[in-house]
Amino acid sequence: MFIHVLKSKIHRVKVTQAELNYVGSITIDQDLLDAANLIPGEKVQVVNNNNGERFETYTIPGERGSGVICLNGAAARRVQVGDIIIIIAYAMMDAKEAANFKPALVFPDENNRLI
Repeated sequence: MFIHVLKSKIHRVKVTQAELNYVGSITIDQDLLDAANLIPGEKVQVVNNNNGERFETYTIPGERGSGVICLNGAAARRVQVGDIIIIIAYAMMDAKEAANFKPALVFPDENNRLI
């Protein structure tokens, strides 16, 4: 049996941009992607702490060291610039593997930079 397990989390980052006229996705500073073990195009769940919205999209790498967190396309309607969000990715694995798996957890500072 396979179960869904937390793989990666970028905890409490601030939305820096929202671009409605774009073809979907979330742009994330490459430093944060690397730290969270996320790859371009990976499916993520976005949780908005300000309004309770939860939605799925995929990652696009942003400029390294920029602190960019930009929701693109329809997802831009689910956030406001300045909202605090959590970005989560899950992996499927068997229960034995999951028992020893350690997710990548990232807790950036108030400017979306690694501490």
